[in-house]
Amino acid sequence: MEQKPDFAEVLDVASEAGHILLENGAEISRVEDIMNRISTHFGVNSGNFFVLSNGVFTSGKAEKVHKSGGQASTYANVAFIPIRATQLSRVTAVNRLSYDISAGRCSLEQARERLEQIKTMPLKPFWEQLVATTFSAGAFSAVFGGSFTDCAAACIAGFVLFFYMQFVSSRYLSRIVGGISSAMVASLVSISCWRLGLGDSLSDIIIGAIMPLIPGVPFTNGVRDLANSDYLAGLTRLTDAMLGFFCIAMGVSVAFMLDGAVFGGVIHLTGVTASPQTAGYFWQAVAAFIGTLGFAILYGVDREQYWVSGLVGVAGWMVYLLVVRLGGLTAPIASLAAALVVCLLSRFSAVPTRCPAQVFIICGIFTLVPGAGIFWFSYYLTSGQYAMSMTSGFMAVKVAIAIVLGIVLAMELPQRLFSRRKGAH
Repeated sequence: MEQKPDFAEVLDVASEAGHILLENGAEISRVEDIMNRISTHFGVNSGNFFVLSNGVFTSGKAEKVHKSGGQASTYANVAFIPIRATQLSRVTAVNRLSYDISAGRCSLEQARERLEQIKTMPLKPFWEQLVATTFSAGAFSAVFGGSFTDCAAACIAGFVLFFYMQFVSSRYLSRIVGGISSAMVASLVSISCWRLGLGDSLSDIIIGAIMPLIPGVPFTNGVRDLANSDYLAGLTRLTDAMLGFFCIAMGVSVAFMLDGAVFGGVIHLTGVTASPQTAGYFWQAVAAFIGTLGFAILYGVDREQYWVSGLVGVAGWMVYLLVVRLGGLTAPIASLAAALVVCLLSRFSAVPTRCPAQVFIICGIFTLVPGAGIFWFSYYLTSGQYAMSMTSGFMAVKVAIAIVLGIVLAMELPQRLFSRRKGAH
């Protein structure tokens, strides 16, 4: 007769899985679900898991055992989860491991070994992250209306931004100061390129350059957590996302003020522009694919999921354009429709790939994030156009709310609509 695993070892493995998930960008509900799935399979139903945005609390009590004189054994573990770079490939690996455990294909010792391997999974190569940051900045410049020369200038800004974040911001600065200074550096490089004659629309250059700084993971996970009634974690993560947006706005404003101090006034911009060079559906699709692919790389998505992630982003952006251009509807309505499409496609894609839908949602939603609204809010505020600043700010908020609503509605649909079996979700 096979010996039943020690309950403390089971809870320890479940806690380690939760630690890896939370550290690498998983939403709270997935962390709790996988921890419960592991413990339940190995016959431990007494485990209690309490997961916050930066901590995992695990406790349990075994039944009376003879070797301890009839007294109950207890287990308790508290793990602080630091904020680190998101690696969605590790989330996918732990998710797949949990299903292998449920199917009886993995013993407790094998699960522990696989978790150790997952913890040491390498990050994306330096050159790959550099290319992703550089070209995603240029691609998003085109998405938001930039010309080919605007894209080139945004690529230069993204290139410099990556080195600044790798060797200065992440090493020596706090998160807030690093976020503000990174946005400032990206904006100053964009302004310099524009003043040297590279680029037609300064706004489109800067918008593309700051997109790699958008806090997509806390924003998306915060929405998911709120939808799953994890209000504390959801509000914490959304607050973190709002802080990221605030840092970007501050950095852009500081860059314009520094430039104005040198050249005798804030640069005058005339508003939103769209270059006919990249306005066609073909180039918009190409730009959306490259931009989404860039974030898939930066967030550590498995290479075999690159194409799916990119195509989900393209589908969402094409829906947005069609609703705005052909339907004549507003940006919030278009964002709602596009967010629904992104989430639905992500849930359909999750089943055959055995990959959490969250992976595709986080990457695919970036084309809809109101990066342009953040820029115009910052610019109008800096230039003293307070009414226009408020208008841009409220529009960005409405777009964000529409995205939130789209995610919530799509995730409320039952899993059986996407798969006949219990699969990744």
